[in-house]
Amino acid sequence: MSLSHPEADDRRRAMLRTAMGPAIAAALADPAVIEVMVNPDGVLRLDRLGEGRIETGARLEPTEVERIVRLVASHVRAEAHAGNPVVSAELPPREESQAGERFEGLLPPVATAPCFAIRKPAARIYTLSDYVADRIVTPIQAEALRKAVRDRRNLLICGGTSSGKTTLANALLAEIADLDERVILIEDTRELQCAAPDCVALRTRPGVVSMADLVRSTLRLRPDRIIVGEVRGAEALDMLKAWNTGHPGGIATVHANSARSALYRIEQLVQESVVTVPRRLIADAVDLIVFISGRGTARRIETIAQVTGIDGNGDYAVTDLTPQQLHAL
Repeated sequence: MSLSHPEADDRRRAMLRTAMGPAIAAALADPAVIEVMVNPDGVLRLDRLGEGRIETGARLEPTEVERIVRLVASHVRAEAHAGNPVVSAELPPREESQAGERFEGLLPPVATAPCFAIRKPAARIYTLSDYVADRIVTPIQAEALRKAVRDRRNLLICGGTSSGKTTLANALLAEIADLDERVILIEDTRELQCAAPDCVALRTRPGVVSMADLVRSTLRLRPDRIIVGEVRGAEALDMLKAWNTGHPGGIATVHANSARSALYRIEQLVQESVVTVPRRLIADAVDLIVFISGRGTARRIETIAQVTGIDGNGDYAVTDLTPQQLHAL
C-alpha cells in the first residue's frame, strides 16, 4: 500500500532525524533544547532553555560528523566537499505549519575538522508575560512594549547572535494577533510566528526572489504592518520607506551591540542601495529600539531607546528611556 504525500513526508522527516544518530535525534526531540552544536573536537554541546550552553559528555567521531553534514546536504540537493565546504540548510519541519531547524555545517579546509550547528525554532510562543516571569523584562518594559505595539510604533530589535531577537519579535507579534490588521511577514528562513487571522508569510528564494523584492511586493498586498525577520541587506532602504509612508507598526531585527549601533548598522545596509546615507529617513522611520543582551539565564532587555530625530551634530538623537519615561510612553 502506497503512502499518501503527508505520510511520506512525515516518514522522510523522521528518517532524516534518525539517520543523524541517537544523540542528535534526542536533542532535536527535546523541547528544552534550542541549539545543537558539534565543534571540530566532536564534543556535543546543547543550548538549553534556562541553563544556557552545556556539554553533554557525548563525543562524535569526525567521520560521523562529516556523514551528518553530507546527509543534510543530500537532503537539500546540495554538495558537501572540499570545494564546497559550507552547507546552509533548513531541515524539514515536523509539521507543515511549523518551521524547520536551521542547519549550518562546515568541512575542511574552512574548519580543522567537520562541525555543525542546528538552531531549533521556538516550540511555543514566548509571551511578554513569560519574559516578565523569567525576569528578562521588567513589568514596566513589558507594558511599554505592549503600548508601543498598540500605538503602531516602528520597533527595531537588536542584539548579538542567539540573543533571542526573533523570539522577542514573536512575543510582540502575539500582541498583534487580536488586532484587526493585515500583517505581512518577510524573512529568509521561516522563524516568525503570527496568529493574526489576516497574515501572509513570505520567504526569499536564493537567486530568484530577494528580501528587497519581497518588501517592494508587499506594498502591493495592502499591508497594515510589515514585519521583517532580520534585516541583512539592501532591503533596509525599502523597509524604511514603507514604514515611513503609510505603513507604521513595523517590527524588524538586526545584529548590533547597542541601540545606537543598530542605527549605524541600518546605515551600512542602506548603503548597499544608495551612496548617501538618508539619516533623516532612518530617524523618522524608527521609533523605538529594543536592545537584548546575554544568553540563556543571563538574557535581559538591556535598553529600550527612543529615536527623536537628528541632533545638532548631525547624529541620531537617541534616548535610553528610564522606567519613568517608559511608564509615560
